[in-house]
Formats: sequence, structure tokens, C-alpha cells
Amino acid sequence: MATDTSGADGALPETAAPRSASGRVRRGVLALLIGVAAVVAAADQLAKAWAIANLPAGVPVHVLGDALVFQRVANPGAAFSLATGSTWIFSIIAVAVVVFLVWFARRIRSWAWGALFGLLLGGTLGNLTDRLTRPPGFGVGHVVDFILVPWMLPAIFNVADTAIVTSMCLFVLLTLLGRGIDGSTRPAKAAD
Repeated sequence: MATDTSGADGALPETAAPRSASGRVRRGVLALLIGVAAVVAAADQLAKAWAIANLPAGVPVHVLGDALVFQRVANPGAAFSLATGSTWIFSIIAVAVVVFLVWFARRIRSWAWGALFGLLLGGTLGNLTDRLTRPPGFGVGHVVDFILVPWMLPAIFNVADTAIVTSMCLFVLLTLLGRGIDGSTRPAKAAD
């Protein structure tokens, strides 16, 4: 037997509306996260396909003088080609990050945090796709890097790397601003 939780006038109690709004926000944030991740992963793979088709390996192509150079390389390691003999470890870490992000996504209620986790998930999926599908083989594939900004970084990177770094910058900013993943704002400390 169901009980009637409405008031005398038939209106739902006050707690029903916030739950409904919270559910819409959660679904919207989740859709944002998935959408950003899909766009980043697709853009990364399309950019890498373009680089493979149009850039000779190892040959610098000056796009904006020395400010922006495209130079395609196959990176077997992490950032700055560190730990080049441990590609399979990066594949395992990337899978763990993806699993964690998918599991954790249901807790996010903030649009900014949804975008942050979408950037991180999309970037991770972009580079993981390379590690799983490119030579020399499954789990040890080399990541395609082709963007070089000599005046800023001494490293060659890709769209996925850019998304990951952007997500980390956003993480620092949101943390400094006191924005919680639930959409709350940490109150400012009172002056002594």
C-alpha cells in the first residue's frame, strides 16, 4: 500500500523538488563529462591521423616560424619520453584512470568539475588508444606526438596531452577557489 506524501493541498513536500533538480544537474554534468571526453578523444585521434598522413617522421615543419612547429614522433614513454621501456605500465595506469573516472563520475555535481573530468578522461582515452592500437603492439604502442612549442616547452606533445594538462590547471584553479565536486563553495575564512 502506497502512502500519500503530499500536503493537504496536494503539493509535494519541499524535499521532492531539490532531489529532482539535483538529479537533473547530475545527469547534465554527466552528459557534459561524456561529451567533453568524446570530443577530446575524437579530436586527438583525428589530429594524430592527420599528422601521420601529412607529416614526415622526425622532420620539423615550421607553422608559425619558431613559435609553433609540427614534428611527428612516436613516443614510447611518458611526458618528455621518460621511462621509454615501461610503456606497458603506462597502459595499465591509463586503464586504471579510466575505470576510476567512470566510477567516480556519478559523484560530480559541478559543471566545472564535469568539464575537468571530461578533459582528463578524453585525454587519457586518446593516449590509451595509441598504446593499445599502434605499433609495436597491443599495450606497448607508441603515442603519436607532433606539436612543438619551443619557446614554451622542450617537449613534443599532442591534443590528448593538452587536454590532460588543461584539466590539471583547472583542478588547481577550482581547488584554490574552494569549489567542491558537489558544486559547493568553501566559505572564506573569517579574519582573526
